[in-house]
Parts: sequence; structure tokens; C-alpha cells
Amino acid sequence: MFVKSLEIVNFRNYRRQHLTLSPGVNVFSGDNGQGKTNLLEAVYFASIGKSTRTSRDKELILWDEERAKVTVTVEKSFGDETAELIISRGENKRVAVNGMPVTRLGELMGVVGTVFFSPSELKIVQAGPGERRSFIDIAVCQLSKAYFYLLLRYNKILAQRNRLLKSGHATSDALDIWDAQLAAVGAKVVKTRRGFVRNLAPYACENHLFLSGGAEDLALFYEGIGGETAEETERAMLCELKKERERDLKLGFTHSGPHKDDLILKIGAADIRSYGSQGQQRTAALSLKLSELQLATATRGECPVLLLDDVLSELDVGRQQKLLERIQGFQTLLTCTHLEPGVRARLGGGLTEFRVERGAAERAKISAT
Repeated sequence: MFVKSLEIVNFRNYRRQHLTLSPGVNVFSGDNGQGKTNLLEAVYFASIGKSTRTSRDKELILWDEERAKVTVTVEKSFGDETAELIISRGENKRVAVNGMPVTRLGELMGVVGTVFFSPSELKIVQAGPGERRSFIDIAVCQLSKAYFYLLLRYNKILAQRNRLLKSGHATSDALDIWDAQLAAVGAKVVKTRRGFVRNLAPYACENHLFLSGGAEDLALFYEGIGGETAEETERAMLCELKKERERDLKLGFTHSGPHKDDLILKIGAADIRSYGSQGQQRTAALSLKLSELQLATATRGECPVLLLDDVLSELDVGRQQKLLERIQGFQTLLTCTHLEPGVRARLGGGLTEFRVERGAAERAKISAT
């Protein structure tokens, strides 16, 4: 799969922009603040219906306009598909797939497959469990619409249980009903996440070995309620909910469940979430993203689009070379202030370069020097 075209109207600092992209590496270069990242953000927005940088869709609309539109057309092995999203200051977001309006955001999942990485993605390793759960959930949602709806269901049940806890009128019988539902759905969430981590782990280990020059092994483990099967996890979760009920009632929210789970990352015996150097954490985060790319390709038979936002500037020359070697065969959208001649040479003939200036991108002529 690759993005054939991107069209944005009144999106961020762009009035109107239409780009035809190549299946190889597409580089967007220019000074800071010109709109390079906004192009990657638009493709990602068409992928999962959310921005990489804000939870408020209206912030994506050009400041003096009422609405914005993003249209992405991808070529797949079975034909072209198009995702179109319209954001309005006065209306709900509208989504269409292949020209047909969809009422459920889950129908967008998998149309435009993407993997996004920027220096801020270090938070996957450095920040709290919520960032790592989000990494897992976004990756799995793009692979499975069913998981998207399962997660939505779990979050709704959790919100209802928390409202009951905060109401001051929670009875044991009422909590038993919500606990049964939460455990049944939560066990399926845990099983799916655990399976994803199990499948991702070999890729992550191999990528980390490659990026570190064979110096370090990266191991991944899903940390959550136990159980080999969904049924065992469901029973364990019910027990945990009953155990925590008194504290839940006292504090007004649910203390156990997949919304509290985490992803453990270890190099040897060291948990690099807390004890890794910045170099180790950066390499681990990049390994996770490359592994997501490879696992999605193996699972779906279609290569996602890799979005790299100002990543090269954060890597030493050795890791730059290894990253550029790893992205061969994947469509990549890459931003940078300028492209070093050595990097351009390593990217070879599959390179298409655009110059971005004040909310406009134009295809650039690539010098041979």
C-alpha cells in the first residue's frame, strides 16, 4: 500500500494543497514552522481520525476558516481506496470511505495504514503506562476493526461503572452487574493486547539488535491481569474487582483492569522505562515503531505508510544509516530542515523531494551533488 495523493483544504496553515506522492521515500524539507509536520499530520488524521498533536479537531482548521478537509487516496493490491474527513467549527466530524459516508469511526481503520514516529514518541518509553497502552491500542485498531469496537465497549462500561461509584448510591448488586460486563469485555481486550505484544516481541528484539549494532537485546512483556485464556483472565479480573471494591467506592473510580495495564521493556535485567539511558530509550522507541511496521505488513499483507517527523536529526550517523536501510521497500514520508548529501545518496533513486515554505509544498529538483 502507498499514498498516491494527498489533498488538504484549510488544514493547519494550508489553504489548499494537492500532492502526488511516490511509492518510495518522500522528503519534505524546509525551515521550522513552515508546515512540514502538518502534511504528515494530515495523512495520520486520515488514517485513524485523530491528530498526532491535539485532541481538539477544531485546532486543525485554518484560523480564519469554518471548515477543513483532508482527502487521502491509497493504492492497494486490490485497487485504490480513498478516505475523506471534513472538520467544521459548528458540526461533528464527517468521514467518508470511497465516497460513501460512514457513521462509525471504526470503518476508517485500516483504509490508510500508517506508523508515525517523531522525537516526541520517546514518551512511549519514558512516560507513564497510558502512552504505552495507547501505542498498543492504535496499532491493534489499525489491524482490527473488531478490536476498535471492543475497546470502545470496554471504555463505555468503565465510564458507567465509575459514574455509579461517584454517585454515592452504588449497591453490591448493581456493582456485580457492571463487574461482570467489565470483566467479560476486559478479558478480551487483555487477550488481544497480549497476543499483539507476543507477536511484536521478536521483531522488536531483532530491530533493536540491528540498530544497536548487535550490542543489546530488547525484550517486551505485557503487564496486566493474568490468565492463559480469556476465561481465566475474566475470572481473575472479577476477583480483582471484588478485592478493590472498597477502595473503588471510597475514591470513586475503578482501580483494576486493562485501563491500568502496561508494556514492560527490558534490556537484560534492566527496565529501560526507568533505568535506560536516553540513547537506549530512543533506540527502543524506534525499534517498536519499525516492528509495528513489519508486523502490520506480515498480518495484513499490505505495507503501512511510515511517517518520520524530524527523526534523522535525533540520530547519530550510524543509526541514520541503519534506519535508512530498514525503510527500504516501504513508502516513507519524512520531514527535515535539509537533506544531507550523504543521506540523499543512501536513499538513491526512489527519492522524491518537496520544498515546504509558508504553507505550500512544491516538488523540488534534486541536485546530483
